[in-house]
Amino acid sequence: MHDDRRLIEDRLRRVLDERVRPAVYPASVPLRVMVWHAPGEPVPVAEGLAAGGEPVADGARWGAPWGTSWFTVTGSVPEEWAGRAVEALLDLGFDADLPGFQCEGLVYRPDGTPVKGLNPRNQWVRIGSPAEGGEEVRLHIEAAANPVVLGRPAFAPTPLGDPETAGDEPQYTLGRMDLAVFDETVWQLVLDLEVLGELMAELPADSARRYDILRAVGRALDALDLQDVGGTAAGARALLAEVLAAPAVPSAHRISAVGHAHIDSAWLWPPRETVRKVARTAANMTALLDDEPDFVFAMSQAQQWAWLKEHRPEVWARVKRAVAEGRFVPAGGMWVEADTNMPGSEAMARQFVHGKRFFLDEFGIENEEVWLPDTFGFAAGLPQIIREAGSRWLLTQKISWSQTNSFPHHTFRWEGIDGSRVLTHFPPVDTYNCALTGRQLARAARNFKEKGRARHSLAPTGWGDGGGGTTREMVARAARLRNLEGSPTVTWDTPRAFFEKAEAEYADPPVWVGELYLELHRATLTSQARTKRGNRRCEHLLREAELWAATAAVRTGYPYPYEQLDAIWKTVLLHQFHDILPGSSIAWVHREARATYDRLAAELTWIIEDAQRVLAGNGPRLLLFNGAPHPWRGVPAGGASTPELRGMTMVEPGPDGGHVLYNGLLRVVVDTRGLVVSAYDVVAGRETVAPGTAANLLQLHPDLPNKWDAWDVDAFYRNRVTDLTGVDELDADPDEGAVRVVRTFGASRIEQVLTLPPGERRLVIDTEVDWHETEKFLKLAFPLDLHAERYASETQFGHFHRPTHTNTSWEAAKFEACNHRFVHLEEPGWGVALVNDASYGHDVTRTVREDGGRGTTTTVRVSLLRAPRFPDPQTDQGLHLFRHALIPGAGIGDAVREGWRINLLERRRYGAARDITPLIEADHEAVAVTAVKLADDGSGDVVVRFHEAHGGRAETTLTAGFPVAGVTVTDLLERPVEGAAPPECDEDRITVRLRPFQLMTLRLRRGVSGAY
Repeated sequence: MHDDRRLIEDRLRRVLDERVRPAVYPASVPLRVMVWHAPGEPVPVAEGLAAGGEPVADGARWGAPWGTSWFTVTGSVPEEWAGRAVEALLDLGFDADLPGFQCEGLVYRPDGTPVKGLNPRNQWVRIGSPAEGGEEVRLHIEAAANPVVLGRPAFAPTPLGDPETAGDEPQYTLGRMDLAVFDETVWQLVLDLEVLGELMAELPADSARRYDILRAVGRALDALDLQDVGGTAAGARALLAEVLAAPAVPSAHRISAVGHAHIDSAWLWPPRETVRKVARTAANMTALLDDEPDFVFAMSQAQQWAWLKEHRPEVWARVKRAVAEGRFVPAGGMWVEADTNMPGSEAMARQFVHGKRFFLDEFGIENEEVWLPDTFGFAAGLPQIIREAGSRWLLTQKISWSQTNSFPHHTFRWEGIDGSRVLTHFPPVDTYNCALTGRQLARAARNFKEKGRARHSLAPTGWGDGGGGTTREMVARAARLRNLEGSPTVTWDTPRAFFEKAEAEYADPPVWVGELYLELHRATLTSQARTKRGNRRCEHLLREAELWAATAAVRTGYPYPYEQLDAIWKTVLLHQFHDILPGSSIAWVHREARATYDRLAAELTWIIEDAQRVLAGNGPRLLLFNGAPHPWRGVPAGGASTPELRGMTMVEPGPDGGHVLYNGLLRVVVDTRGLVVSAYDVVAGRETVAPGTAANLLQLHPDLPNKWDAWDVDAFYRNRVTDLTGVDELDADPDEGAVRVVRTFGASRIEQVLTLPPGERRLVIDTEVDWHETEKFLKLAFPLDLHAERYASETQFGHFHRPTHTNTSWEAAKFEACNHRFVHLEEPGWGVALVNDASYGHDVTRTVREDGGRGTTTTVRVSLLRAPRFPDPQTDQGLHLFRHALIPGAGIGDAVREGWRINLLERRRYGAARDITPLIEADHEAVAVTAVKLADDGSGDVVVRFHEAHGGRAETTLTAGFPVAGVTVTDLLERPVEGAAPPECDEDRITVRLRPFQLMTLRLRRGVSGAY
């Protein structure tokens, strides 16, 4: 029987490929084709439809990279086809690869009505079912010549990722453009045989069910006349009916299929092309919903919905109707499927604010699930943000990509830094592009780690990354797999329906505490440094713009720029998409991102300075505006005053050359190599730099990962390192209390300025790199005289601890990790913080000292730059600026405060005002106010968001700089939290008590005298 099985499987494969699938379209006639090539960027639909064109021959080449061509196809249905199903087959030159990574098209009728998208797995357009015969056919195709950037070999550097380097050579050869008869019986036979053949291959070798299928398939193939497939297909199907009707066993694994198309908002294409990808996919999915009554489709990313509304209103209208029917489902509740490691606290909150509000405003739908299938790991602060946004579930798939350790759960509760928990699901099908094949479903059932306690999982079903969505073949498979013996059962569900079922069947799931670290794609914390700097800069400028505009609005009636801030936030949030901020998109994306960040920074700076000008008035008094959440040089947080005078820093020659910086608090020795060999804390009587080592050490590694160049850094990069100790220039600036160091290496140049500010216990290091290396990794090392088994790393609304040792494979796998503004290490009573203004990637290691093994050195290394060549072959070439500060003797509070400080520019203005008191001020050093703004609804209410930042309990009094008529505890969307008691309020003083890392948002109604 084993030999018979192999024979039948081989026979099935050949008969399907060579006879049955070709017989789906038994007759065809060619269409006439004309083409018009749009100059430059895509044109409006009306212009494309009216453009006309020139005749094009069979097999013509078309499509300069990133160009758009409008094809017009015409023909007539042969009279003898009357009563039969007829489709247009439109092949733009597709190859056999996945949809979304090559040319694509959107089909329109002559009146501008969109029909459906075209891609390699969806080349058909229904003309008539049945056709009348003789009807005239005229269709227009907006065809995008998106080049195959992920080419052959994969990850090879290519100029195709930017129109400025891609050239104009045609990319595609026009394929079949025909009218054809569609034989649905044969098509159904293909699906019968595919489903049974795939199931048969996954069943145990000695399974009775397998033999039943084997015999049925053999009989069906015997009944099929290979010279007349159409005439014998119905009989062959009848012989398969019994095995297809056998029901699944009651204990079968249950799969909720969710129609889905994971569309990257940018990746190997720019956002402008994603606008069209969304339209193509949405057109396909609404058409499929019309044909398939059981099908349900979910689409995430409010930004993509907004694009659809703005740019493709004709598709938007169809989507709105489907949403009203409950079958085209807004999912996820975020503006985009963002990276969650690097966005700052407020930015992560605003992803939910803007995403959820869009779906509420447009459809009245409240998203309770967070949909992030492809995000590269999850920060430990995220559960609290999810709960504060009014959501409670999370779906992702990417953690299954981890290289070293297999995550132990598929359904579990994830606990964040404040104790908040969210029910989380990792689909065991291990793909967000599920096609419902037998192999995929069998994997899901085998892989599911909650067996015996639960038996329900989710399968995101449809072609994604570049879009495409679910196909009619997938829907047909789902119909056969609804209740089929030997297979998991499959039903179409919404994300909400799945999570409700999962929650109901699994009352006490396991708990995972802390970050969900992806053991892959670690280099995304460093690649495209200018994109990361732009994000960090705009996040802090937005804080300042809201703070000072709100202060000016309350105090003077200044017109608060609601619409401008809303638009800027949405643009910043878009660029936090998980292939933009992580640096894994094509050159075009990052080139445009740099220009966008510069434009936004200019807009925000204007808002800040205009509001400060109104607040300060005209006069001769120097005012320092403090936009940080902590007092600074005698200036209150969120206020302005004359800064306190500082002392001075002495610069002296070093004992063996080099220079010594001294300000009474720190004594820093910079040797002749420009390295810091001592940073002595005078107050504590403690050395910071480990004996026999040097800090501020730039280190260069080779960096060629095994694949995924911009995404990955593999552990073996550490096997070779070059310490950059050569010095071209070394000089001191006594007036600034600074030392300047210049180094050159390879084709690159680094200039550093090390400054010890008067009266401060921090060494500021400004690094300018003119970077012209390839496949190299640049680090900045600080070996510390500290024995610490763990260190603190800032994340959203708090921090969490990672071990410095590698006791287990889980710890060893975290050889590159994310922080926001600081890392902090300490022994009891004394610690060190390293703060940054735009660096995220870092590593921390411990080594035994070379003095007989007594004691350890703990080294913190900041990741500065990489030089991958795919997908952008010129990644990070050019000039970069970094600022870091080393703070000896720092407690966690110092790390928090200095992290804010290094990211906020010192703003000075001359004016008439004596002092500008804060709009909101907290009196507890552990309470960080992250946002002060006017309410989004235009009511004039003041919204303040704050959290406990040290990891302990705090009671604080918030003092408002205006009469307070009422206080409401709200969620992130500024809605009252049901059941939340209002805090104690005595006129302008509000008392709140916070748990460790607790996040709170208050809405303050202003009294009459504070109105404008």
